[in-house]
Amino acid sequence: MGNSTTNVVNAPHCSTTAIFPDLNMLEIIEKGGQLMWVLLGCSIFAMAVAAERFLYYHRSSINVRLLLEGISLRLRRKEYAEAVRECIGTPGPVARVVHAVVLHHDAPRAELKEIAQETGQLEVQRLERYLPVLSTIAFVAPLIGLLGTIVGMIDTFIQVSEVSGYASPFQLFRGVYQSLVTSAAGLVIGVPVYIVYSFLASTVRNLMREMERAGIEVVNLISDARRDRSILSFSDEKVAGKEESVGTKGAR
Repeated sequence: MGNSTTNVVNAPHCSTTAIFPDLNMLEIIEKGGQLMWVLLGCSIFAMAVAAERFLYYHRSSINVRLLLEGISLRLRRKEYAEAVRECIGTPGPVARVVHAVVLHHDAPRAELKEIAQETGQLEVQRLERYLPVLSTIAFVAPLIGLLGTIVGMIDTFIQVSEVSGYASPFQLFRGVYQSLVTSAAGLVIGVPVYIVYSFLASTVRNLMREMERAGIEVVNLISDARRDRSILSFSDEKVAGKEESVGTKGAR
């Protein structure tokens, strides 16, 4: 009994430090195998796309209310050239939609609505550029990690079979550890990328609503300006007719 206890105590054991040593990032990538380099490339590409989209949406974000107030004042005064210059000086897709409508202010209302819709569709394509790349990386990265785990497990069992099917728990644990590195890396990349994608997609939806709102309001402003002009011209004609009738009666 004492001998068995002594053997258990003196038996070599696998410490967690030996199985899971402290590794730096490069060593973790090397332990994970070749697919870790694929995941690293996906993460770098996703960061580059996300940074570019963040900067693009930041430049595209404007105070739509202030823009529409300025354009409304110009349109009421029939200052179409100044309204066009104000749109050109304002960055972003909303200003480009307003610019396209104001530029064709002489067109009928139905045509103005079509111009606003067509310009908005072109801007949506620019806004959604590269977003499918982020969604693809967010979906594929965990799958690549799972593939790396399966390949690593297969390699571990191949090594075990080469030594007559016998392996120590340390060797098995170490093989499993190395195999699971890719799955962890895939999730670490996929989850944040999906969160970033969702945030950017919501930003695009907000910009699309602002473009739609701006297009509708500008079309209405131009239509109201035409209506005011027609009322004024009708009033002028009516006054001129009265003056002519008064002059005719005086001559009689």
